[in-house]
Amino acid sequence: MRLVLASQSPRRQELLAKAGFSFLVRPVEVDESWRPGEDAAAHVQRLAREKARAAWLDPEETVLGADTVVVVDGEILGKPANAEDAAAMLRRLSGRSHEVFTGVCLLRGPVELTEFEATRVYFAPLSEQEVQEYVASGEPMDKAGAYAVQGLASKFVVRIEGCYFNVVGLPVARVYRMLKQLGWGRPGD
Repeated sequence: MRLVLASQSPRRQELLAKAGFSFLVRPVEVDESWRPGEDAAAHVQRLAREKARAAWLDPEETVLGADTVVVVDGEILGKPANAEDAAAMLRRLSGRSHEVFTGVCLLRGPVELTEFEATRVYFAPLSEQEVQEYVASGEPMDKAGAYAVQGLASKFVVRIEGCYFNVVGLPVARVYRMLKQLGWGRPGD
């Protein structure tokens, strides 16, 4: 069974590789706009589905689509548009908890599995200097919620409830369980 990752995320690629998966990378572009009335779980699952469908080319392959967002006060925080946006996001996360949602879709022929993972993350209070220094590092710019839990922002994370890898960008254990549902690991695959 050939696995195709419908993402250009280096974090997702690294997580899959470290978990022992061999895969092809086939990034796709989809409209990531939030639809009115769509909650975070529905949003990330829809985008994961759209990415998997857009990348699917061959009935013999299994395509993995994923999307991650940060949610605070019911508002979805995607990737920051610029440094000011990143700083504003970090100020909102400072000293409180938020949730990270990742939608995962596996598509193999006529079979499509779509699920999501939610993880609660608690941030320490951040000073304005910490916010500005972190934004200046450039790390927040391509991350949902403007931070990388596995990077410089690790020092801001007080506690995590749920899957750590979900916060990085891919709930690996959930993906593995879903792959097994599709018959991953059977002789001949």
